[in-house]
Amino acid sequence: MFKKMLIANRGEIACRVIKTARKMGIKTVAIYSDADRNALHAKMADEAVHIGPPPANQSYIVIDKVMDAIRQTGAEAVHPGYGFLSENAKFAEALEAEGVAFIGPTKGAIEAMGDKITSKKIAQDAKVSTVPGYMGLIEDADEAVKISNDIGYPVMIKASAGGGGKGMRIAWNDQEAREGFQSSKNEAANSFGDDRIFIEKFVTQPRHIEIQVLCDSHGNGIFLHERECSIQRRNQKVIEEAPSPFLDEATRKAMGDQSVALAKAVGYTSAGTVEFIVDGDKNFYFLEMNTRLQVEHPVTELITGVDLVEQMIRVANGEELQIKQKDLKINGWAMESRLYAEDPYRNFLPSIGRLTRYRPPAEGKTANGIVRNDTGVYEGGEISMYYDPMIAKLCTWGPNRATAIEEMRLALDGFEVEGIGHNLPFLAAVYDHEKFTSGNMTTAFIEEEYPDGFDGVELPEDDLKRIAAATSAMHRVAEIRRTRVTGRMSNHERHVGSVWVVTLQGQAFETAIGADKDGATVAIGDDTFRVESDWTPGKPLARLDVDGSPLVLKVEKISGGFRVRYRGVDLKVHVRSPRQAQLAKLMPEKLPPDTSKMLLCPMPGLIVNVDVEVGQEVEEGQALCTVEAMKMENILRAERKGTVSKVNAAAGDSLAVDDIIMEFE
Repeated sequence: MFKKMLIANRGEIACRVIKTARKMGIKTVAIYSDADRNALHAKMADEAVHIGPPPANQSYIVIDKVMDAIRQTGAEAVHPGYGFLSENAKFAEALEAEGVAFIGPTKGAIEAMGDKITSKKIAQDAKVSTVPGYMGLIEDADEAVKISNDIGYPVMIKASAGGGGKGMRIAWNDQEAREGFQSSKNEAANSFGDDRIFIEKFVTQPRHIEIQVLCDSHGNGIFLHERECSIQRRNQKVIEEAPSPFLDEATRKAMGDQSVALAKAVGYTSAGTVEFIVDGDKNFYFLEMNTRLQVEHPVTELITGVDLVEQMIRVANGEELQIKQKDLKINGWAMESRLYAEDPYRNFLPSIGRLTRYRPPAEGKTANGIVRNDTGVYEGGEISMYYDPMIAKLCTWGPNRATAIEEMRLALDGFEVEGIGHNLPFLAAVYDHEKFTSGNMTTAFIEEEYPDGFDGVELPEDDLKRIAAATSAMHRVAEIRRTRVTGRMSNHERHVGSVWVVTLQGQAFETAIGADKDGATVAIGDDTFRVESDWTPGKPLARLDVDGSPLVLKVEKISGGFRVRYRGVDLKVHVRSPRQAQLAKLMPEKLPPDTSKMLLCPMPGLIVNVDVEVGQEVEEGQALCTVEAMKMENILRAERKGTVSKVNAAAGDSLAVDDIIMEFE
């Protein structure tokens, strides 16, 4: 076995690989850029080598610099993680020339599967199901109709040189195929100067399901079942699970067998993933093969008990697979949530900065399942603008899907992240969505269910009552504490009431509390709730038991109550005496400031240029300025017609979120 291994990556995947290497007794070498000098992966490894400036193209993906680090440390093998150099055939070739083991597939397999046309041809030759289509020259509409019938409706008619939706039509019958062919041909000629058209099967109700394969250099290959990856935003996976709630055993076996056949066709060794699109009738079609470890590999590990990183290392060491296909059973259900430094309330704009609080839920066995958190950050660390904004991959396991989902809900409730924008509220909302819990989702789930973006959710009344009961009990605890403050005037005594009015999400609930040494019984109308907790004022996380069910709230003191975050909502909860509640109704509502005549900076960034000046009239959609953030330029445009009255920023200025860039009359 290897004595020393270099991890050519950073962040959570580097940390993940280090954990398995430690378990196997292998020394580890980390590489780091200037931005990652204090990163967790660099601290966890036995050795760490600096390889350059923050941009990846000057550090992590510069093959010569990685090779220098290998020579400098005497590493015998390299694990590439995912991204960066993980699917770079030249890197695999450089390692082979140096006599260093690449913990991944061969150069030939990487090249063959990296080319979309080549991979599809190999898949067809290996009898893998591919999207039916006709790639030859189509003479006229009659031929288009004949081909469409051969393929089977619905079909997608596409311009060969197409892009941006131009020259593209979906046809469900002969008439639409005839009309669509001519329209696509005309659009293609006008837009691209190339009127060549091809036709392929249009997959309805598509789901993204992938198969995990594992092969050795002795001709053995197995599949470790599937992962459902249909919850995506802009083709970026957000939530994954294993197994899929959609597949039956026959479809699973067919997809697995074809995936192993494809892997063997290219002489594949190591762990790899074959991705499929699956329609509503369980027909599946090959998309591509990822010749590396997937981000979402933990869910497979949780349902099979197989450490994929360990198997990759053993295969790279020339060992034969000890696992047989018949030994691989599906044990329970696993979920993975990708926690990103992206603000869902601002259309998922990246958020950078310091993690002022980072307290993930405890890992390990719970009462009903398992919690696992793969991360590469720590409290006090920074989220950099130079790399992927992933903070962590939170995973849960349960004996069935419903339990795994409930474990995830509780884990998300207890995950504390402060200092940056993050997608925890969005993730929590998805796990409570009926379409997701039913398992009846497609790749269009987020687009269809959140077409205007995410602006929080509204809780049902039952949940509001539980929170009202919990916060009134918490308020009572805080009130009792206040009565015990020392140094009070002797003739002033503070009495703690038993009746409170709790207002939240526009509703008011009168609560009556009866307390004992173990907790409190809270009455709300005809409903009674038993609340027990060891929460004390000042704790940011309240773990309560309400009627025997756990309730985990992120709480923050505000005047007259609490700010409560729970399951995708951010609530102001006021707990008042009946008289205070009566008077509060008479108070005028404080309205947010009117920013309709201002251009606000949507993210922390640098002003690249300002395109307008004071007194200039602007039209709707006109470019006003450009802001650079996360190495990407964002053009901010006028939402309506107006006249610029004031410009507060100039090129080169660094701005925070919501800084006023300019104002209008």
